[in-house]
Amino acid sequence: MSSFYQYFKENMESMGLPAPQTLFSSVTSAVATATTLLSQIDKFGKHVTIGELLRAGTKLEQLAIVGACSAAFYVGTVIGSIAVATGRVLGNGATMTDVLFTAQRHNLQVDWLRQCLYTYPGIYRSDVPERNQYRFRGRVA
Repeated sequence: MSSFYQYFKENMESMGLPAPQTLFSSVTSAVATATTLLSQIDKFGKHVTIGELLRAGTKLEQLAIVGACSAAFYVGTVIGSIAVATGRVLGNGATMTDVLFTAQRHNLQVDWLRQCLYTYPGIYRSDVPERNQYRFRGRVA
């Protein structure tokens, strides 16, 4: 298991969200998965859930466990976790600036991402209380 995936998975699981290795094993695969999710959000709107994307025929079956979760929240967490894992591999942590820079660097920047990160700082900071409860209220306005 790569150290990137180990840190990525740790960050996702600390919020009670799955991170299937087949979708997120490396920076490249994580960015590809995030790109797929973003394209579906662009198509169906930022309030679409993972479950609705699955019913629409997307190939994200491994995410069925978080079917009721907002796809926008989930991909926001994925982008944050990419930044956290990259930061930890390089030896420092991740800030909101790091997450936004990572999103821009990998062409994952969307207009609602900044608000998602501001509303849910536990996406990229492990010291936020009750960050594992985000999945129950993960909606992007």
